[in-house]
Amino acid sequence: MKKAENIIVGISIGDLNGIGSEVILKTFDDSRMLELCTPVIFANVKVLSFIKKTLGMETHLHGIDQINQIVVGKINVLNVWKESVDLNYGKNDENIGKYAITSFVTATKALKEGHVDVLVTAPINKYNIQSEEFKFPGHTDYLDKELEGNALMLMVQDNLRVGLLTDHIPVNEVAKHLTEKLIIQKIETIKLSLIKDFGINKPKIAVLALNPHAGDNGVIGKEDDEILRPVLKNLFDKGTLVFGPFPADGFFGNGQYEKYDAVLAAYHDQGLIPFKTLSFGNGVNYTAGLNRIRTSPDHGTAYEIAGKGVADHNSFKEAVYTAIDIYNSRNQHQEITKNPLKIKEKQL
Repeated sequence: MKKAENIIVGISIGDLNGIGSEVILKTFDDSRMLELCTPVIFANVKVLSFIKKTLGMETHLHGIDQINQIVVGKINVLNVWKESVDLNYGKNDENIGKYAITSFVTATKALKEGHVDVLVTAPINKYNIQSEEFKFPGHTDYLDKELEGNALMLMVQDNLRVGLLTDHIPVNEVAKHLTEKLIIQKIETIKLSLIKDFGINKPKIAVLALNPHAGDNGVIGKEDDEILRPVLKNLFDKGTLVFGPFPADGFFGNGQYEKYDAVLAAYHDQGLIPFKTLSFGNGVNYTAGLNRIRTSPDHGTAYEIAGKGVADHNSFKEAVYTAIDIYNSRNQHQEITKNPLKIKEKQL
């Protein structure tokens, strides 16, 4: 197993007009972080040096031109472009979106090829990244295409884990996306992630209903009774500890979520509103279900405070911690499942 400081954390820069660069620099301004991992920021060292100066920071950056030039224990900045960039904090800029995607695509390639161990992505603007070459709603959809497995958006903060059955689709299309195949896939994905990534041997999973009051026996919608409930019963009968569908309105307010290892929400806001209310800016967005590890902070570009030096970097720091924890958990799970008898002998 790798030593902690040798875990290479790839970082995509996100929207340069937002707070991404600031929260990255603040995270690694603490030298203790370099005892946990070695960061590689996919950007341009001159641009980051300029941002560092505008924020009044003294963080030392190590510029490199090739991925094989990474120096353990330093804040490496891989120059994925050479030219200078005109920054305008707080502005939605299509040109800045191109740099965000150049960083992300290059970092993903490095992740696929094993040059970095995990990937942490700074926030992007989903509008200005769109182009003929990049037609994805966000990070998760691109990673689902490029990596092996089935991506699932899982929000994490300590023991609170909220996954989504559907993510970036309009609310009026949610019901028609809730098929038996999708529900089974998402539940199996989150179950496997809880086992491999979080070390929970027999995870308990709660599923939230689509309709108010879980449909009230069909009075307020039939999807919960006709689609969700039969699938959950079938999976439970086969040994998966999945429960629901639960009416979503009181599930978080009365603390019911604390009884489960993860909660699956039917759609984006149903899961993310209570999660972000409870996580107080310390939450992490984890793309579960893939053969590589990617995390991100639970906030966006925050244009309104960009360049002012007041951005809270806790969520980004937690995203780094979570990526490292999951990397170690996967390695331990692989070791245990590969040689179960040897592990048992060592414990005796």
